[in-house]
Amino acid sequence: MEIFSVRSSQSLLFKNNPNNAKTSKTSDIEIETRAPVPASFQIDDNSDEGPDFTAVSPGELRNYARQSFDSGLIDQNTYAAISEPLPMHAIDPLGNVIDLSSVTDGTSFNFLDYYKSQLQIATSIGDPDEVQTLKSIVDFLDS
Repeated sequence: MEIFSVRSSQSLLFKNNPNNAKTSKTSDIEIETRAPVPASFQIDDNSDEGPDFTAVSPGELRNYARQSFDSGLIDQNTYAAISEPLPMHAIDPLGNVIDLSSVTDGTSFNFLDYYKSQLQIATSIGDPDEVQTLKSIVDFLDS
């Protein structure tokens, strides 16, 4: 059994193959161009209304927020707050504990009501930074 180096082995196979007898040129290589893959969630420029934030998944909300941030509709603080994952549990304005552990990137969730209730709680507590951030989120989702 003869042992060839990888380099010489490839060269011999290339030379011995009758299909490769001619010298290859890079001009013979064709590159197929594919149509761009459409994004799964886009803002329609011709529509004045955004998605229904009462039934949207966290992944879709993040994508929409990213597009809105890139186009200048929302600021960095609003985008950062929207992009944060939901907590496992939250409190509603009445003091009841809400279980959010079942909300995943693929499940629909009512973000508008959630952020409105969190704004109510932040307003009653009196945290001005949190109130400002939540107010900008609610304004963004309500528009």
